[in-house]
Amino acid sequence: MLTFIADFPLQMMSPERFLIAMGAVVFVSVVGVVTGPQYGNANPLYWQFSDKVLGGLGARLDRPHRKGPDLTLRGFVLCLFGVALAAAVFLLSGGLAAHMPLYGLTETLLLSLTMTAGTVWFALLRLYFALKGRKAGTGEYYAIARSAGVNLAVSDDYGITRTGMALAARRFDKGCVAPVVWYLIAGLPGAMIYAALAALAARFGRDGFCKGFGRVPLALEKLLGFVPSALAGLLISLAGLLTPTGGMTRALVALLHGKNRAPYAEGGLPLTAMAYVLAVNLGGPVQSLDGYTLKRVWVGPPGATAQLSAGHLRRALYLSLMAHLLLVFALIGGMLWAGHFSA
Repeated sequence: MLTFIADFPLQMMSPERFLIAMGAVVFVSVVGVVTGPQYGNANPLYWQFSDKVLGGLGARLDRPHRKGPDLTLRGFVLCLFGVALAAAVFLLSGGLAAHMPLYGLTETLLLSLTMTAGTVWFALLRLYFALKGRKAGTGEYYAIARSAGVNLAVSDDYGITRTGMALAARRFDKGCVAPVVWYLIAGLPGAMIYAALAALAARFGRDGFCKGFGRVPLALEKLLGFVPSALAGLLISLAGLLTPTGGMTRALVALLHGKNRAPYAEGGLPLTAMAYVLAVNLGGPVQSLDGYTLKRVWVGPPGATAQLSAGHLRRALYLSLMAHLLLVFALIGGMLWAGHFSA
């Protein structure tokens, strides 16, 4: 730990860290498309591991009949467990990366556990073909529902399409850009601690429509995720320039002072950027998997349609691909800059 603190300033400027982050983005993109969602869940593998270990405990602690301060304290305790779990995983995996670096491959694989990309595209592509052919079964909806935490059984095709499109924007933010940013800042500990908080916020935060229990993980995740979220929104906006019929300019304007923007807990700037790039309305009320009604706001240009079809989902998928490509190019530029800075 002392070595990590002493080397912290130098590691932030290390070209190798940019290279490993870029490798992780490419890895989760390619492998995720090949394998698809694991266990019917397109979220990062670390999120799934955290939910297996702490999800049951959190469900027992989150009692709606309790008073707000009591629930807040319980949520804080769960966050401590989450951070402690992330620290334990880092100590085990960090030792492995130190003794078996394999030219950075080990660290790339470990960072990939906190990220997702290709599995989301796989799930969206299956949903696209199902909606296009109007032959959807439970399998096409299952991964989207589990990953987004939304009960799609009570949604129509329009609502299901909006949920899939929103998932693409939100997982690009929380499951790709944010882990990369925190890895560049603080290495594997930073990425894993962020992933731990993001997993708890996604499970218990309910997009801000929660009592005291989910407020602590939401607040801590926002503290670490606000700047990466702004970066993700910018990348999605710029990706509009590479997307047919996309609107980069209106998205950039919307990020600054547009109407009908998403609150941070409901998708924030990335969701706002996607809605404005594609000129559609996203968001809207949904029901969570545990039965809570989430009265999400409508996000998008005034007058835009919310009756979205398979074609809109295809455009969202293409936009997501372009945003990830821009992230890779940004990491290449950062690597070249860091190499020049450290020379």
